[in-house]
Amino acid sequence: DDALENIDIGGPTMIRGAAKNFQDVLVVVDPSDYEWIGERLSDGVEVTLEERKELARKAFQHVALYDTAISRYLSGEETKTSWDEFTLGFNRVQDLRYGENPHQQATLYSTVLSAGGVVDAKRLHGLEMSFTNILDADAAWRVVSDFSENAVAVIKHTNPCGLSVHPDQAVAYQQAFEGDSVSAYGGIVGFNRTVTVATAEAMRGVLYDQIIAPGFEPEALEILKRRRRTRILEITLAKGPTEGLDVRTVSGGVLVQTADTLEEDTT
Repeated sequence: DDALENIDIGGPTMIRGAAKNFQDVLVVVDPSDYEWIGERLSDGVEVTLEERKELARKAFQHVALYDTAISRYLSGEETKTSWDEFTLGFNRVQDLRYGENPHQQATLYSTVLSAGGVVDAKRLHGLEMSFTNILDADAAWRVVSDFSENAVAVIKHTNPCGLSVHPDQAVAYQQAFEGDSVSAYGGIVGFNRTVTVATAEAMRGVLYDQIIAPGFEPEALEILKRRRRTRILEITLAKGPTEGLDVRTVSGGVLVQTADTLEEDTT
């Protein structure tokens, strides 16, 4: 297997050895550290013990993420949750202005081996995403991505208040909106097909916080961009390897379950 042949043994070993001896060795695994360390060395200015310790921490974390990626790859499709030991790796995507409340700090991370989803969404228009915005967008994405047919979902506070499946996207949107037209105000609309001009026209006059889809017709996007504050996200619908597990934090630990991917029995 090519993947197994490409597993690096020597590199991680050298990094760990250097990090263990951080008092005497500078170990650098983050390219963003190259410039300031290079300047220090050129100017003959010492890198402090605390800075060396932080570089060592980064090194051990870097190796841990590498090992986690290998472990996740070897796990393949996640169909169980009963390992004696379990690790997940994450990479920082961006710091958020605050969490669910203004006094809470928050950061968005992507999982190791991430392949699409809200974390990788491209913001085409509108305000920066907040903690709750991301939760709402994820809820909408999860609903519409469950359907192979043309589907539209309207979400409010992570809960669907309208859902429709119809070959005509504009009709599907109107039906989803009419599911609860009051709650739809200020909510999120999710599509699993490229948004058409007809759909964009059908959405006129209704305030939405977010509109998410795998794509937008150029003219449709221009119509939607007239909404100054509405966030417009282009999002990949393909589910990646990490979708095999649903992980939720609880006090002192996490709950892990396999994803809710039971398919309809049409027999």
